[in-house]
Amino acid sequence: MALFFGITLPLLALYFLFLKWYGGKGKPLRPDEIEAFFNTLEKMNLSESEKEIIPEIQRLLANDDGQEFVMQNLVRYRPKALYPAGYSYNDDSRAADKRYGKAIILPLLRQGSLPIFIARRSGSFIEPEGADLWHYVAMVRYRSRRDFLRFALAIQTQDIAVHKWAALEKTHVFPVKPLVSLLFARSLVAGLLMLAAAVLLLLLR
Repeated sequence: MALFFGITLPLLALYFLFLKWYGGKGKPLRPDEIEAFFNTLEKMNLSESEKEIIPEIQRLLANDDGQEFVMQNLVRYRPKALYPAGYSYNDDSRAADKRYGKAIILPLLRQGSLPIFIARRSGSFIEPEGADLWHYVAMVRYRSRRDFLRFALAIQTQDIAVHKWAALEKTHVFPVKPLVSLLFARSLVAGLLMLAAAVLLLLLR
């Protein structure tokens, strides 16, 4: 019995720590939080591309419910990467996007958020006339819009976002709420911890 509790209690504590980090059910942003965010943006040296999305951020925050959501990203590369003056990277737009992708992992994880699906375009099927030719699609799970704002500020202050805007010619980004999903992060982690507990009990008996 002592062995059972010695194994299961730490794993149970680990699971509750995961739930706290993963979150997904919070309170909507307060007006003062939103105001503070935009005041911070005003003090930053934003590019023209970044300034253009400020109204889009305001619209995103207008219907905040405090809950987790997934951001759908459709992406088209520039023919050549376009960095501002003062940056010495080459003009490979895909390399610029890879720099961005690697650099955002830690800022995302700090906010309980993570990419859940990334796929490269592999062909064509039904395309309306004039449809954009996207190169890839990415879906990122955010713990809340509050965490999305914290992530956005982090990549701006850490000079990460510059790689994104250097790489992308065009992007279409919008939040979605899954109706049917096979992504069960909470259940998956619980199952893995239960499996770990069972293996440890067998090994230590």
